[in-house]
Amino acid sequence: MFIDEAVIQVRSGKGGDGAVHFRREKYVPYGGPDGGDGGKGGDVVLEARATLNTLSNFRHQSRFQAQDGANGAKQNMTGRSGEDLVITVPAGTVIYDATSGELLGDLTADGQRLVVAQGGRGGRGNTRFKSARNQAPRIAEKGEPAQERKLRLELKLIADIGIVGVPNAGKSTLLAAVTHARPKIAPYPFTTLEPNLGVAELDDETVLVLADIPGLIEGAHLGLGLGHDFLRHIQRTRVLVHVLDGLSEDPLSDFNQINVELALFDAELAKKPQVVALNKMDLPEVRQRWPEVAAALKKRGYESFAISAASGENVRPLLFRAYERLQEAPRPASEEELPVYRPEEDPRQFRVEREESGWRVSGRAIERAAAMTYWEHDQSIVRFQRILKTLGIEDALRAAGVKEGDSVFIGDYELEWSD
Repeated sequence: MFIDEAVIQVRSGKGGDGAVHFRREKYVPYGGPDGGDGGKGGDVVLEARATLNTLSNFRHQSRFQAQDGANGAKQNMTGRSGEDLVITVPAGTVIYDATSGELLGDLTADGQRLVVAQGGRGGRGNTRFKSARNQAPRIAEKGEPAQERKLRLELKLIADIGIVGVPNAGKSTLLAAVTHARPKIAPYPFTTLEPNLGVAELDDETVLVLADIPGLIEGAHLGLGLGHDFLRHIQRTRVLVHVLDGLSEDPLSDFNQINVELALFDAELAKKPQVVALNKMDLPEVRQRWPEVAAALKKRGYESFAISAASGENVRPLLFRAYERLQEAPRPASEEELPVYRPEEDPRQFRVEREESGWRVSGRAIERAAAMTYWEHDQSIVRFQRILKTLGIEDALRAAGVKEGDSVFIGDYELEWSD
């Protein structure tokens, strides 16, 4: 089955831990702090590739993790930063947060990138905490935790011209005849389960990118027969070449069916310029019915061509006319530069909730601070207590009714409240 949607789990790299260390040199009995900072964790980046046209690779791998930053070391050595993880996706991929449904980005151009999970910053070593009042700080930071997110990817292929029609109309044969694409072709419906892209060079200055959209059936707008998967790809195209099966029992009925499905899925699809082609003119019975079909299409205001994708008859005039319609069609709005993903929520916000076993404090900033604290060092604990006071969490807990000896949970850590 063709997959034009995929759900993946991504995790950035954790920041490296800062080091607590003091110089140990001969004849220097009281060397100062020399603990280095941890390295930054790697980002997770999605990058568009024009050479890709399916998300099916994510069936085999759906979890991705960037490299963690290395820990700091003595002699003020900063840990190595983790390498970014670049995940390639087809151009035309739309990225959503799978949990919230928020649109994060739309990668439409080759090489366009979107950072979807930022690596944690490295923790500071004890050298950074030296001051006039504290010449030998036994305090450092652990690296910032990684970001982990679930993403939903939706592919909408990008092409100048979409080739549409009922199953077995000859769309794939037409694409293969005018480009170097090699779609699977056979004389039965639904041979094509994945959209195919091809580039047609009409002359030295005229190049078209075409997408062969798999055959649509009645009810496609409801998702029947992979309908939603295929219809999404047509949204990207600016002109449609509508291929009719010359051997169909009623080509005009097929023509109506496809246009109805387009309109029901997206009203704008039905407004796209169309050039109609009756295919399989190499067969006598199709050539015989051509005048009737042409007259009916002309009466409805559609321009039509009699072609044979197998023999190449009238294929170039069809494509040149499609190119002319493309020049007349409105150009898509220019894409703005994609931002690095950053949550809109203020990271300093927090919640205090009563639980059976104690109190739960939730919030990005305080949970991150807890994860970055060296609980084995007294000075680090004192610093964490200052953070609780600065963010207003101490006052909020007292107002909520916290008592001496109560358990307070922050992230993965359990603390005991003491006044």
